Amino acid sequence: MNHHRRILLKSTLAASATGMAISAGLLTPKAVLAAWNTSAFESKTVDAALTGAFGSASTADSDKIKLSAPDVAENGASVTVTVKSSLPKTEAISILVKENAQPLTASFNLNPRTEGAITTNIKMGKSSDVIAVVKADGKLYTTKQQVKVTIGGCGG
Repeated sequence: MNHHRRILLKSTLAASATGMAISAGLLTPKAVLAAWNTSAFESKTVDAALTGAFGSASTADSDKIKLSAPDVAENGASVTVTVKSSLPKTEAISILVKENAQPLTASFNLNPRTEGAITTNIKMGKSSDVIAVVKADGKLYTTKQQVKVTIGGCGG
């Protein structure tokens, strides 16, 4: 019984301290949450999403980007995608799905000292090209892979 009482008291103290910090203006959603690039993530076309995310839609194909995704995704609600870049000075990696209502599904800004590789799960509404865009040394490079979706994800 005492154990449950202690947990309740600790939780109540933590919640009240957080509430006081919020009401005092010490914690604000802008300070706590990551910035959200609305223009990029709400764009309806690949070019508009790239322009919103990077300021340009001009890309060049590159064989130094390896995109790994299943040829057939059994469920579009969760498709595992891996992008590896061997381009020097990789700054960012983004994943777009051409046929999604909002093509930009993920975007990662990388520290210059990290490996240029990410793995994530994305949603796909229907079969489409999955496009990996890598920003390296101020330029945009791309590669793509067709993924067939057998059960709808974000669209059905």
